[in-house]
Amino acid sequence: MTEHNHVVSKDGDIDPGKVESAISRISSGEKERILRDFDEFKSYLSKRIAMAESIGLDEEQMAKIAQKVADYLASHEEPRNNEELLLQELWKVGNQEQRHMLAHMLVRLAQPQRAH
Repeated sequence: MTEHNHVVSKDGDIDPGKVESAISRISSGEKERILRDFDEFKSYLSKRIAMAESIGLDEEQMAKIAQKVADYLASHEEPRNNEELLLQELWKVGNQEQRHMLAHMLVRLAQPQRAH
């Protein structure tokens, strides 16, 4: 896969606009595995955040990507558990600023050093 298919380039530039195409490349079985259990979802996010930190992304950059992922999930995926339902409801009632802050909280929740 070439670099132009990735959300983050080798030099650390992010393109949140590529989030939807990146998610669409995840197989339906893998997506179901990730989303059916909230702990699995947090574990998946934690691994992605660790990778993002290893290439030097800061929390703001990760929150921008998390916001695009949450936008996608809220529009295209049905919640598979109570936690996802709550997140989707909060996402729907929040304005842009509130959604961005929720994205920051999701990044912090899933950061490996802070995972529960």
